[in-house]
Amino acid sequence: MFEPKRLHPIAVLLNIIKSIKELVLPFLIVIVLPGQNNDVPGWVQPLVIGVVVLLLVIRAFIQWLRFTYRLESGELRIESGVFIRKKRYIKFDRIHSIDISEGIIQRIFRLVKVNIETAGGTQADAVLSAIRKSEANQLNTIIIEEKKKKTSSDILEGERTEEDLHVVEKDRASSTFKQALPQLFVMAATSGAIGVFLSGGIAFISQFDEIIPFEKIFKNYEEYIGLGSVILTGFAILGLLVVYVLATVSMVIRYANFTALRTGEELVITRGLLEKKQLTIPIRKVQGIRIMENLVRKPLGLATVYLEYAGGSVEDRESLSIMLFPLIKKKHLPDKIQEFLPGYETVVDITPLPRRAYYRYVIRKAIVFIPIIAVLIWFFRTWGFFSLLLIPLAFLWSYLQFIEAGWKTQGDLLILSSRLISKQTLIMPRNRIQSLTYKKGYFQKRSHLATISASIKSGISSQVGTVVDIEDKDCHLIEKWYLHNK
Repeated sequence: MFEPKRLHPIAVLLNIIKSIKELVLPFLIVIVLPGQNNDVPGWVQPLVIGVVVLLLVIRAFIQWLRFTYRLESGELRIESGVFIRKKRYIKFDRIHSIDISEGIIQRIFRLVKVNIETAGGTQADAVLSAIRKSEANQLNTIIIEEKKKKTSSDILEGERTEEDLHVVEKDRASSTFKQALPQLFVMAATSGAIGVFLSGGIAFISQFDEIIPFEKIFKNYEEYIGLGSVILTGFAILGLLVVYVLATVSMVIRYANFTALRTGEELVITRGLLEKKQLTIPIRKVQGIRIMENLVRKPLGLATVYLEYAGGSVEDRESLSIMLFPLIKKKHLPDKIQEFLPGYETVVDITPLPRRAYYRYVIRKAIVFIPIIAVLIWFFRTWGFFSLLLIPLAFLWSYLQFIEAGWKTQGDLLILSSRLISKQTLIMPRNRIQSLTYKKGYFQKRSHLATISASIKSGISSQVGTVVDIEDKDCHLIEKWYLHNK
């Protein structure tokens, strides 16, 4: 692969589709506005559309023609640019991850898309939108082998320590985790994706409120009221059920055939039915792990495990939050974590909050709920008194947050557990922590309590773990642990 290569010609079509996505709003304006203005001749609209499409095709073809890539001297070299020639050189040892995906168009032509990232940023450092799968695998293999050679060259011959030999043995090890289809359905059904799906659908429909005659459709809305509240409630429930099923099926399709593979010092994660994705992550780039248990999964003893790693891009938002185990039983979690990420402990006795902290959790909820209840009672009178049911909900929410919060230092690991809606357990190695914050307010000082926060690099930003109202002396212990040998 030392000679300059072009992408597959289908990249021209992909470039056109990408350009259309970027110009979708101007396209809608060109299509809609002339149709509502009688002064504009009828031939203007098709002419404008034809010229825009022609320009997009010409631009896409030139982009494909002037884009070349090659591997040379331990670097991936890319030349591109329509009017200004750009040259980019990416050293193999600076590459963090290689993301190989197959969209619908790529799969039709047996091609793949390769995203290469060197660090967290707003976009991938290199994108090969259409190359053959064999070429992608070859490129991946060459980069991995060259990086291993460079690592080996740093260790002088005849001076390998026992630790170095242990690293070589780990390179030969491999572990596999596969998510079965029934587990995927449980994961999708308990994920809470219906909220995102429903809000996205409402937002999409609202963009066309000036085009779709909603007023005409619902002008006889009073007639539907006559059908009775039971029928309307039935339609509402049916609509929510349809949205729930669609959200569940879409998530199953997205994560179908999920496989996590550890080979040596790398994790390879593949998933997807219509669009296949493969992400390669060096274990040394993993900054920590995040264990999530929502209100449905926790009683069932199930959890989702995410990787926090120094990579990802804004263009591919899913690369910012990588699932290692979409759904796993908590009792199997310690063994699986040790297989994939040795050194990470998940079975530890969390230090809970002191009992006096519970009242502070209740007070914080009261500050939120009492004004809401007062407003509802004031404006809705009799019906507003039903809002008093929020009081036991506030007590329950406070109790759940209180009992789930805690901390622990285990060797070189800091574990922070908390709950907003879902329970989050963030496990961070000491040498990966970017900052540790210890603070206490006026009322916390009176109760000898404090708040501890720790952040690690995650994608293009940081992942923060926070525990509120722990013992003041415990904060000093965590601070002392963090500064030890620093």
